[in-house]
Amino acid sequence: MDQFRNIGIIGRMGRAKVVESLRKLRNFLVSENYHVILESETATMLPGHGLQVASKKLLGEICDLVIVVGGDGSLLGAARELAKSKVPLLGVNRGRLGFLTDISPWDLEVRLAKVLQGEYIEESRFLLDAHVERNGQPLGFGSALNDVVLHPGKSTRMIGFDLYIDGHFVYSQRSDGLIVSTPTGSTAYSLSAGGPIMHPKLDAIVLVPMFPHTLSSRPIVVDGKSEIKLVIRETNATYPQVSCDGQLDIALTPGDVIRISKKPFKIRLIHPTDHNFYATCRGKLGWASEISAS
Repeated sequence: MDQFRNIGIIGRMGRAKVVESLRKLRNFLVSENYHVILESETATMLPGHGLQVASKKLLGEICDLVIVVGGDGSLLGAARELAKSKVPLLGVNRGRLGFLTDISPWDLEVRLAKVLQGEYIEESRFLLDAHVERNGQPLGFGSALNDVVLHPGKSTRMIGFDLYIDGHFVYSQRSDGLIVSTPTGSTAYSLSAGGPIMHPKLDAIVLVPMFPHTLSSRPIVVDGKSEIKLVIRETNATYPQVSCDGQLDIALTPGDVIRISKKPFKIRLIHPTDHNFYATCRGKLGWASEISAS
């Protein structure tokens, strides 16, 4: 019980159901004598909470566990902020699919109590760093737990770009863009674009073309330690964008270079002991359950 004495809480803003779960979570943890710290924006949703308040960065420094209440997007944002601190994250699902936030709000206290008693599974997930350069100078930077996506932005025109992997030229392509995904992101946007589902334990990155102009373009799975370079071709008439987890966008111009590689820090995810990746896929993706032999 002493393993997680200082517990941080982050909630998705603007959702009544999130506030409901935050209240339940706060009351349970306080009744169990845990030291609870609310993330500063989350604290505004619980007036009169009487708890310590801290920034996301400080949560990573002082907490033994951070609980994220919201959807997978909320956990993605927390993961990018807290990866360097190595604090474990636990998700309470108040979103839609919930691949990462796997504790249901309906049995929150029971499931959380078991985790706090040491009954849990821990796994690590790697993130991607994306560096954008213009004329050889740094222009922008972002991190992603799910994916880094080159896309047209508001334009409907195709993007011309060159792809290099570990310094080797792979191809020149005209398409709506490219999804560079981690195994974590393989069940998100990458899956919608026809990419493969990858087990979270894989040390691999998948590159999925978006509506390429050639029928032979297919997803490519590469080693997780690969450096991926995208060069926006000078012949582009439009200005595409690169986004990280769909939450951070950097505007590009012809000639810009995007370098994508594994982040040196991984995030730690905490799951209940009955967590199973394939069961999650069955439940979230509508796969058929086992049929008993007659």
